[in-house]
Amino acid sequence: MWYAGKDDWNRAHELVQDLPDQVAAHIHAYLHRTEGDIWNADYWYQRAGRQRPNNSTEAEWTEIVASLL
Repeated sequence: MWYAGKDDWNRAHELVQDLPDQVAAHIHAYLHRTEGDIWNADYWYQRAGRQRPNNSTEAEWTEIVASLL
């Protein structure tokens, strides 16, 4: 999430793409949502056991970070 917050999408994606848990899947979904790849984001939200939120990506970033602290 730190790299995502610094607009380094590639590094953030590289770090999370192969992690097997639902937290990583949620972060992966968020990353694809921020790039506008909604179909792929929805796949990862499903893997995370979540639905795509109706809030902004900025609000979702804040929620994810807060949940990890």
